[in-house]
Amino acid sequence: MRQAIEVESILTVGTGADARPIARSVREGAAPTLLWLGGYRSDMRGTKAERLADLAAREGLGFCRFDYSGHGASGGRFEEGTISRWLEETLCVVESLRAGPLLVVGSSMGAWIALRLVQRLRGTPAGRPVAGLVLLAPAPDFTERLVRPRLTADARARLERDGVLREPSRYGDEPDLYTAALLEDGAANLVMEGTIETGCPVHIVQGMEDPDVPFSHALELVTHLPADGVTVTLVKDGDHRLSRPTDLALIERIVLAEVAALRQA
Repeated sequence: MRQAIEVESILTVGTGADARPIARSVREGAAPTLLWLGGYRSDMRGTKAERLADLAAREGLGFCRFDYSGHGASGGRFEEGTISRWLEETLCVVESLRAGPLLVVGSSMGAWIALRLVQRLRGTPAGRPVAGLVLLAPAPDFTERLVRPRLTADARARLERDGVLREPSRYGDEPDLYTAALLEDGAANLVMEGTIETGCPVHIVQGMEDPDVPFSHALELVTHLPADGVTVTLVKDGDHRLSRPTDLALIERIVLAEVAALRQA
C-alpha cells in the first residue's frame, strides 16, 4: 500500500481587501488527525512541527500544519495579525479537512489558539470535534498576563504613540513585535477568566526554566481546566522552545500515548 504524503496547498481566508493566502500542508491518514498550531512568529517548518510530521508519517496518522497570515509561507502582513484573525484562519483550515477527530498540538501562542478553537467548536453541530489537546509551553492570554505587565513606561509610551512596539528578541536578530491592535484584541479573547470547558483530555508540557512563559503560568492554566482529564508534565531544565532531542522524544511519547488513549475511548 502506497504511503500517503503531505500535500501542500493554499487556502484563501477572508474576502476582498481582507483576503489572505494561507499555506497549509495536509497528510491523509488514520484517526485521530494531528493538527499542529505553531507559536507567535514561528512557522510550520520548525523543529517540533517537523518531528510531529515524521511521527504522523511513521504511524500512518493524518496530519495538518499551516502558517498563520504574516508567518512563513502565508500571505498577509504580520503587523495586521491578531488572535481573532489567526483563530479565523485556524477555523477555516479545520473546516477544510476531511479527517475525523482531531488531536491538536499547540505550542506557546498556538495553545491559546487551540483553547479558543475548542470554545468556538463546542456545541456547533457542523464543527469538527477536537478529541484531545497537547499544549506545549502554553501561553494563553499572554498579551495581558505576560506582555503588558513587563512594559516599561517608555515602552507603553512608544506603543501608544506608534501603535507598534519592537523589542530585542532572545531568539534571533529580528525584534519581537507587538501592536496595539494585538494587545487590544487579545483582551477580547481571554480564556483564563473562568472554567475552560474543553470537552476533551488535555496534556500540558512545560519547561521549568522557561524565560518567556513561567511554569507558574501553566499551573495557573490548570486551575481553569476541568478536574478530569488534565495532565501536566514539567521538564525541570526545559526552556520555552522544548526543542532539544530529549524534549522532542518526550513530546513524541506523549502524543503517541494520547493517540492510543483516544483510540481506546
